[in-house]
Amino acid sequence: MKPLDPVELAFELMSIDSTSGHEGAVVAYACALLSGRGWRVRPIPVSEGRENLLASATTEPLVTFTTHLDTVPPFFPPRLEGERVVGRGACDAKGIAAAMICAAEKLRARGVPVALLLLVGEETLHDGARAANRIATTSRVLIGGEPTGSTLAVGCKGSLRATIHTRGRAAHSAYPHLGHSAIDALLVVLHDLRALELPRDPLLGDTTLNIGWIEGGVADNVVAPSAQARLMVRLVTAPDEMRALLERSVAGRAEIAWGVCTPPLRMETVDDFPTATMAYTTDLTELSNWGKPYLFGPGSIHVAHGNDEHILASELHRAVDSYERLGNEMFRQSMKEGRACAEDR
Repeated sequence: MKPLDPVELAFELMSIDSTSGHEGAVVAYACALLSGRGWRVRPIPVSEGRENLLASATTEPLVTFTTHLDTVPPFFPPRLEGERVVGRGACDAKGIAAAMICAAEKLRARGVPVALLLLVGEETLHDGARAANRIATTSRVLIGGEPTGSTLAVGCKGSLRATIHTRGRAAHSAYPHLGHSAIDALLVVLHDLRALELPRDPLLGDTTLNIGWIEGGVADNVVAPSAQARLMVRLVTAPDEMRALLERSVAGRAEIAWGVCTPPLRMETVDDFPTATMAYTTDLTELSNWGKPYLFGPGSIHVAHGNDEHILASELHRAVDSYERLGNEMFRQSMKEGRACAEDR
């Protein structure tokens, strides 16, 4: 069977719009491709019309590669600009998925019990990862793919989402003393949150807080009866510590509705791989049943989600070799650990 080319495969995946929540077509493409190449393919239901894809070389894989097939909006199709593969998902994470598939095929040919876990919903609720974590698996090692600049991540920040909601009393804006502005109240609360001294970790760095969305009021000439803001905190400490800090700052002046939360994650290293710390959150924290986690991927997070998202074709080809080397090393280590456990028994 003709070997797959990572750039050509990335183009195919990137040509299919798979904005979070609408991943069906790209999962169907991956399913047809992998089953046609002899992989044992199993869909993992996530929600109505949405599913992950697990493709295994054997019935009992030990090493699993995982990344996500959903992307942020807006979709724009791929194009080649010299060495640059440009388009939505180029580095986050369809280019990575293509490199992983190519590497997994090479490992399968060498007899490594490898699997591919292709997920949906990573950019929003991590619901694909949570669904995958509920199924039984023999995997001992999980190699995750996100744009790490072709370095091995030693840690990733977690994330905490929250909605801050203030309530007021509507009145004619010419007589503001007759009402109470929820927008004014929200601005005061947000000002205090922005002034907080946030935790710092020697490895993961600073906690950061982003006010990503604000809404409130009904009209220019009405004192606002309600307002709300959505926050996202990049965590370097335990989520409960950050929740308590935000609650103390808000001090009952607003309602807090907590959203999706993932804790920070620390990972091990591998000899001869450069390392770095990532400020973003991944699905790995939701995949605790799939083995010891590692994180590596070509491309830069600095261009992910942007209008110029891209990856170098040469970096994609090098990533295939890196993933193959990681998979081989992790397989050897897991076998060695398995033998040691057997001897102890």
